[in-house]
Amino acid sequence: MALISDLYGSMVFNDHVMQERLPSATYKILSQTLKEGKPLDLDEANAVAHAMKEWAIEKGATHYTHWFQPLTGITSEKHDSFINPQDDGRALVSFSGKELIQGEPDASSFPSGGLRSTFEARGYTAWDPTSYAFIKDGVLCIPTAFISYTGEALDKKTPLLRSMDAIAREAKRVLRFFGRDNATICTTVGPEQEYFLIKEEDYANRLDLLMTGRTLFGTSPCKGQELEEHYFGAVRPTVKRFMEELNAELWKLDIPATTEHNEVAPAQHELAPIFMSANAAIDANLLTMELMKKVASRHSMICLHHEKPFEGINGNGKHNNWSISADGQNMLDPGSTPSENLQFLVFLTAVIKAVDEYQGLLRVSVASAGNDHRLGANEAPPAIISVFLGDELESIVRAIIHSDDYINKGASLMDLGVPTLPKFIKDNTDRNRTSPFAFTGNKFEFRMPGGEINLSDANTVLNTIVAKTLADFADAVEDAPDFEKTAKEYMKQVLTDHQRIIFNGDNYCDDWPLEAEKRGLLNYRSTPECLPLIASQESIELFERFGVMSKIELESRMEVYLDQYSMKINIEGLVSSRMVRARYLPAIIEYSSMIAHSIEAKKDVSSALNTRAEEALLNRLTEGINAISDCVDVLDAAVAESAAIAEPQAKATAYLEKVIPAMSELRTHVDEMELLVGHDYWPVPSYNHMLFYT
Repeated sequence: MALISDLYGSMVFNDHVMQERLPSATYKILSQTLKEGKPLDLDEANAVAHAMKEWAIEKGATHYTHWFQPLTGITSEKHDSFINPQDDGRALVSFSGKELIQGEPDASSFPSGGLRSTFEARGYTAWDPTSYAFIKDGVLCIPTAFISYTGEALDKKTPLLRSMDAIAREAKRVLRFFGRDNATICTTVGPEQEYFLIKEEDYANRLDLLMTGRTLFGTSPCKGQELEEHYFGAVRPTVKRFMEELNAELWKLDIPATTEHNEVAPAQHELAPIFMSANAAIDANLLTMELMKKVASRHSMICLHHEKPFEGINGNGKHNNWSISADGQNMLDPGSTPSENLQFLVFLTAVIKAVDEYQGLLRVSVASAGNDHRLGANEAPPAIISVFLGDELESIVRAIIHSDDYINKGASLMDLGVPTLPKFIKDNTDRNRTSPFAFTGNKFEFRMPGGEINLSDANTVLNTIVAKTLADFADAVEDAPDFEKTAKEYMKQVLTDHQRIIFNGDNYCDDWPLEAEKRGLLNYRSTPECLPLIASQESIELFERFGVMSKIELESRMEVYLDQYSMKINIEGLVSSRMVRARYLPAIIEYSSMIAHSIEAKKDVSSALNTRAEEALLNRLTEGINAISDCVDVLDAAVAESAAIAEPQAKATAYLEKVIPAMSELRTHVDEMELLVGHDYWPVPSYNHMLFYT
């Protein structure tokens, strides 16, 4: 591998490259565009496009694309070459400022929730200069927003950028009270990505993994994660080679991947980067997921990001570490004396208020068919939103609520009792891995997002709701004669009103849902239950007030997400039926026939031979065949009935209440048969086979 310093950022048109290649005047104007939002005129755009093209061609690029994030949740790209044919048979290479700034993909073939139809195909992509262009597979990729002909956002990036502007505006208002004018505000994100690696040949023999990303059938392995030996264990050589190549590919793209390790479940791993601005971090995470799949295939493996690819063991999450900075200073850094750090306490209070007031929107932001399997499965937070602060901050909050003096217990030294081992300062706060929204030193870790999710939705909501509560604070102290006194009185009232959301206990315990209900906290267990909140009147008023999304954009997203949920469950139902009818039933019948012939053969030799075990097995197999046959008929009927419903909410609810239970019942009987049928007869790779390899 080349030196990291030579490799890092080599495929990114980053600030260093721009300083080298752009005229100084153009670089200065572009910098102002990035920092202050000043528009870039066409002449300057032409200069940027020319430099970008020359750099890309030197790196071997032949095409460019506007790289965008439609409502599918993944990325899309349409490649155009730099070639400009001439009349004399030659070809010039060209790339204009107009081509850099604007593209025009077909907007009718992406999910739009009614914003576009087949005869209304025009849409636009618009260059996002806050996320660097990069080269991938010989193509210059230009991160862009994606909007309709009538101006509505058809993507996930545009609302995210609007929400970042919203929280920046309101944070600036707040910071002026602390004597800080015109601070540059940025929300930062560090997404931890969990994933599974399995062999390509096993994946190819599992129709459910191929079509849905998860196993719809399969009994738990003989050994799962109960020994807790895989977590942070030695990385197997095949996976280590994958990780090394993945790191190289990520570093080329200026993605600061730093931490890698085995996760809890067998064949599961995690990668974590250094914090970046929210927009760049989400772009980087989408690239990371794409590269994981590409690099895995080079090693004859498949990378799975689905929230629950295997039943009975941990699924994949994507922990969203979120903070907000001003001129590079972290607003959620409590400092050495948090009880005296008024600026920190104001921002902390705003976050607590936001999470409590908009629990439902946070739950919606991570809702998906896949994540419904993961949330609350004793591996991920439950679907109930709560905030973990830790002992020190909770004590400070209590002191504010009760107007008490906070007594700082001070730092304690950890002495391990061995002279050669270092002594170090113990953190004032423990960590709570069961909390959905936990303070972890200088940031909040939103642990509910699933492994496949595009984090734009979660961060759009988080930015917007905190913008609203920062605005509430600014409004409350705007004309106060004594700012500090008014701020403290405001925090006391807000923390008193919203202390129900703070919970430092075990979110997995059986008593917590009951306690949460007493507190009035929401508990949406499924996606169809919570999706209507997207277009509720409260949501519309919030997003329109801060210019993040309009009523029609919110309604379109609710329709899109309901349709996506229904389509995913419909596909799972069809795959379940196909696998049972084409693979499982024939295999079980064949095995039962072999057992029947074995019984006959023994009796032909001698009627005195005991065939009790074989007959008992044959009876169980026959009962299983009949039960499976009945269940698959029920499933087919449920799928057909649900598919015939036109209204999106009713359709999604039907899939939830009819198709999913039918699939679950069918799986129960098929999985019982897996334990009875001989290994050589079972038609697909088992969990034991897929999860444990060298």
